[in-house]
Amino acid sequence: MMYGSRIIGTGAAVSDRVLTNADLEHVINTSDEWIVTRTGISERRIASENEATSDLAEHAARRALEAASVDPLDVDLILLSTVTPDMFFPSTACVLQERLGAAHAAAFDLSAACSGFIYGLSVADAYLRAGLMRNILVIGAETLSKLVDWNDRATCVLFGDGAGAALVQRTTGESRVLSTHLFADGSKGGLLIVPGGGSRHPVCQRVLDENLVKIKMGNGNEVFKVAVRSMEEAALTALKANGAEVSDIDLFVPHQANARIIYAMAQRLGLPKDRIVVNIDRFGNTSAASIPMALDEAVRGGRLRAGNLLLLTAFGGGVTWGSALIRW
Repeated sequence: MMYGSRIIGTGAAVSDRVLTNADLEHVINTSDEWIVTRTGISERRIASENEATSDLAEHAARRALEAASVDPLDVDLILLSTVTPDMFFPSTACVLQERLGAAHAAAFDLSAACSGFIYGLSVADAYLRAGLMRNILVIGAETLSKLVDWNDRATCVLFGDGAGAALVQRTTGESRVLSTHLFADGSKGGLLIVPGGGSRHPVCQRVLDENLVKIKMGNGNEVFKVAVRSMEEAALTALKANGAEVSDIDLFVPHQANARIIYAMAQRLGLPKDRIVVNIDRFGNTSAASIPMALDEAVRGGRLRAGNLLLLTAFGGGVTWGSALIRW
């Protein structure tokens, strides 16, 4: 029997605290106009001091399980994509497994930065196609505010905290993940990096003094060009693999990195704005959480109907990028 995978439930969660551009004007030398013009972001959600990635992930996961009408005991695998885990080990996925009461589930974290959800979806799809599992919880969750250098106006305006989740189930039906496509180029890893805190530069006074445990971004224009080019490549690869055209796409859910990147890519593809899900203005760049958060918003907002063709694309640190084409 030929198996496939389909998303049967989604969920999202964000912190209560809203950080607006006006708030940032009191912290660094910037303005609402400067931020909106360059990024499209007006506000973002910021986790409290006592709020960790697992807390947001748990809320999103519970909503996805509820939407899918799946009991946590019926989950076979919890796959959490994040670059901001609660700790090095145990994995945040294991923390989540205990909290959800998913006693029968295997669990592990996956690190692919902003491409994390598509990487996770691809892994889940492979397990389900192989018939090895039935229900997999794929989550993208981040608390990037913990890694932001609030004195660096080039990066601190970009990021927000949040989580998104999808319950992916084995299927033999027509509604399914048609294909996923993953890419990486480690030679460009320095474009987006947190150099300290790992085994190369363990946490010590020098590493803290040199601010190496904070997000560093290389040439912003280079990031922009590489992101647009890479996501376009991933999108066209997915369409070609399935004999589809851009005109066949009913809804496009891109990683919410920067509004200019999203619209530049859509223009190159020839996609009209009314087919694009954009929420970066309210949440900023939430890395691995951005696609599942936007997808959940589209689902709950009634923008997806059975039979629609859905395209997901992402670009992130590593550098990594990828796409997924889904028949809803």
